[in-house]
Formats: sequence, structure tokens, C-alpha cells
Amino acid sequence: MKERISLRSGAANRAALAVLAGLCVLAYLPSLTLPFISDDYVQIRLAREWGPVSGWSSLAADALYRSRATSLVLTYWTERAFGLEPLAYRLSSLALHIINTWLVYALGRWRVVGRRVALLAAAFFAIYEGHQEAVIWYAALPELLVFLFVMLCLLAWLRWLESGRWGWYAASLACFVLAIYSKESGVVALGLQVLAVAFARKRRLRGLAAMAPFLLIAGLYAAAIFAARAGHLHFNDGTFSLSAPFWRTLINSTRRLLWIWGMLALAAVLWLKPRRYRFLLVAAGAWIVITFLPYSFLTYMPHVPSRHTYFASVGLSWLVAAGFLSVRSRLAQWRSWGPAALAALILVHNCVYLWTRKQRQYRGRAAPTEALVEFARRTDRPVEVRCFPYAPILAEWVLEMRLNRKVWRAEQAQPGTEPAVFCWPSTGRGAAQR
Repeated sequence: MKERISLRSGAANRAALAVLAGLCVLAYLPSLTLPFISDDYVQIRLAREWGPVSGWSSLAADALYRSRATSLVLTYWTERAFGLEPLAYRLSSLALHIINTWLVYALGRWRVVGRRVALLAAAFFAIYEGHQEAVIWYAALPELLVFLFVMLCLLAWLRWLESGRWGWYAASLACFVLAIYSKESGVVALGLQVLAVAFARKRRLRGLAAMAPFLLIAGLYAAAIFAARAGHLHFNDGTFSLSAPFWRTLINSTRRLLWIWGMLALAAVLWLKPRRYRFLLVAAGAWIVITFLPYSFLTYMPHVPSRHTYFASVGLSWLVAAGFLSVRSRLAQWRSWGPAALAALILVHNCVYLWTRKQRQYRGRAAPTEALVEFARRTDRPVEVRCFPYAPILAEWVLEMRLNRKVWRAEQAQPGTEPAVFCWPSTGRGAAQR
């Protein structure tokens, strides 16, 4: 009997994983046709330098990019395997998103969440348009990887709290190290571990004491960053400041995250099932605050960019799942097809937005570099870039990486050499112009 139940459960889990993967593909299938976007070239260029083992010592000396080491290594091997084929990089990001969605489902083992909520939450997470930049923009690869390792760290931590087996503890510690070498926001694992301990049935004091190695590693990691702040880009380019009004950014970001499905779901839960989901509401709120906090010290925006909502959208997904379960029986009493209609509405809203507006935006972001490459292909003359919406060095990297050509410079020109002049947007898909 137990064996039959186990087999049935295994088949159900495999079916759930297949459906979740299908939802990820459905939402992001059109984005697989996109070319490289400007900063994707920066990611690939840096990976060529620091991705191979021979470049790791130089990478370790860079205060900013050593905290993105995992993405640079992955990008290096992706190029080694597939060259500069955009589809391979897009599939790489999509595969990570699928795995991350499965990990959201795996959090159903946590009694605060439960399997029903976890499955619906993972389904929403798979298609949610708000964090699309983390999936579509390849240069945002660190967001996917830091999420991956933090989630693995948390799941192993939960298993250790349940079982007390030190193998799970070691796995959690190893994943934490990989998380902070994926991005600085990997430190959110500490807050999520505390959250898990707060809801644990046993080993609470032991769990807090066992965080000492994690805190030590995080402290050394932070000290190394601050020791190098004089040469650290983000301390000197005006994008980040410890004196920034983080509370305002946190509030604005949370408000934007919850609109519109989160607000509706929260209202439904508070109206219909406040007692059933009271612990989940607390966990979701804490999750959102913890995961938004490292990104809230921005100085160039009053809210975090979409790629930085990837972590926090797990809390949103729990709310949406709880809201759906709260109204499902009411909708079924009204119309038998009511719950299916609501699920279809959520699916269509998110997918159509991704397929239309966001697809156009990303094509627009890729247009200048694609126009430059097409322009250079149409002429045998050296190319002079006079008007370009991105940093001039990026135009040089694009031509070098895509066509193995250099940008024309007046001081290096041969006598009598007349370049073809590229100027965006006046020079586009037409023939090369002087």
C-alpha cells in the first residue's frame, strides 16, 4: 500500500514538474528569437577574460566581478560550446528559470507553505511578467544563479532543521558560498535561514547557533568588499549608497510588486481565509522585505529594476496562490468553470504582456548593436562610429566579437582611407553611408 502511494506521488510530482517547465517555455518562447542586447556583449567579453581557470586569480582581485564569478564561468563555457549563437544563451537562462521554478515548488516541503500553495505559487512564478528582465536579459544571469544557490541553501537548511543530519548542513554551507560568489545579494540567505528557524518546530536555539559559520563567511565577504571600496565600481559610479533612502525604495518596490495580482490576492485572503493562511502571510511579507533589502540602496531609481524582483516574487507567488485557493470554492459555487477562468485570466495577462510589450522593448534595446553589425557587413571600408546610444567601447567590442573588425579611428588611419560613417538612428538598415 505504501509503495503504491509512493509511486502515485512520484508520478504526480513528475507531472507537476513537466507542467511547470511547460509554463516557463510558454511564457518565454518568443524571447528565444531575440538577438544579443548591449550588456550581453560585456558579459561575454568579461567571461573570456575571467571565465577560464587561468583567469581566476585576476578575477579574485576584482572587487566587483569576483562576486559574479559563477555567471562568468558559465558564460565562458557556453561560448566555448556554442560560440556566439544567441539562442544558446537564451536557452541557458530559460533552463535556469525552469530549475528555479522547480525549487519554488520544492519549498512545499516547508510546512509554512505546503504542497498545494507551492505548486500554484511555482506556476505563477513561472509566468510572472514582473521579473522578466532576469530571464530575458542574459547580462542579468547573476540574478538567476544567486537565486538558484540561495534556494538550494535554504532547502538544505530546512532539511537539516528537520533531520539534524550534518550532510544537509554542509550542503547548505556550500551553496551559501556559491550564492555570494554569484552576487552580493546572496547574503539574503541569512535572513531566510532565520525565517526558517523562527517557524521551526524544533532545534530553534541550535539552528541560530549553527548560523555562526554562515555569519563568519558573510562578515569576511563584506569586509573584503568594503576594504576595496576605493576601486569598487558600485561605490564610485553613483548607483549605490549606504545613505540612500532605502525605506522609500523598499516601500515603492513592494507596492509595485503587489500590483495587481498581489493586492487582489491579499484582499481575498484577508476577507475569506485569514486564519488558515496567517503564517503564510507573515512568511510572504518577511520574504519580500528580506529579499528586497539588499537592492534598496539604489540612488538612480525610486524602486528596484524588474530583474531585482526575481527573489521577492516568491513571496508574491505565495500570496497569489493563497488568494486563488481562498476564492476557488466560491467561484466553483457560482460557476463550475470559475476557477479555470481565473487561472486562464492570470496566464493570459502575464504571457500576452511578455509576448507583446516586453518583446518590443527588448528588440528596441538590441536594435542599435544589430544595426551596427548589419551596417558593417554591407561595406568593405573601415567603419567610423559617430552616434551610438551606448558607451563607445561597446561599439568596438560588438564589431570585434561579431565580425572580427575594428572601429576606425582618425589617429590610426592610413592616408587616403575614407571610412563608412555609422550614426544611430539615422543610419539603420540602409546601405553603408559616408
